[in-house]
Amino acid sequence: NDLEDPIYLNYSDIPAFPVSTVEGHAGRFVHGYLHGVPVLMMQGRVHLYEGYTAHESAFPVRVMNSWGIRTLLLTNAAGGINKKFPTGDLMLIADHINLLFQNPCVGRNDPKLPRFFPMNDAYSPRLRKIVQEIDPEVRSGVYAAMLGPNYETPAEIRMLRLLGVDAVGMSTV
Repeated sequence: NDLEDPIYLNYSDIPAFPVSTVEGHAGRFVHGYLHGVPVLMMQGRVHLYEGYTAHESAFPVRVMNSWGIRTLLLTNAAGGINKKFPTGDLMLIADHINLLFQNPCVGRNDPKLPRFFPMNDAYSPRLRKIVQEIDPEVRSGVYAAMLGPNYETPAEIRMLRLLGVDAVGMSTV
């Protein structure tokens, strides 16, 4: 609601752009200004369980990179695994476990982008520090990505806890 001068661009109006079939995903970019800072937001994204490949699901990130965007803030809806985290809490992803067993860097490489992205610090310590300075109570944790579209079984939840996972979802790796 604080976005000034919003401009909307539907994904379906961009050639070869993947369009989500998931309810609640508007399928569009929104550009505007937030407190005078230019921002571009995605309303919706595609998932592997919709039949898209990992390479296709990362296409929007490559498009934004080609538009000059260098800072990306990802959000998602995830299920809480860590019993110490209250329901509805925000969690900064400090690390992840990719249980999708697919990697968007596999396949033809765009020479303008790195093939080998270092994963030892995939989530910006600088940005996480800024968030924690704004809200010292915000929690950090390990996120696990699973294919979906169904939620995890009780046995899978127990496995994820043994692996040290704090939250699980179907995107964001």
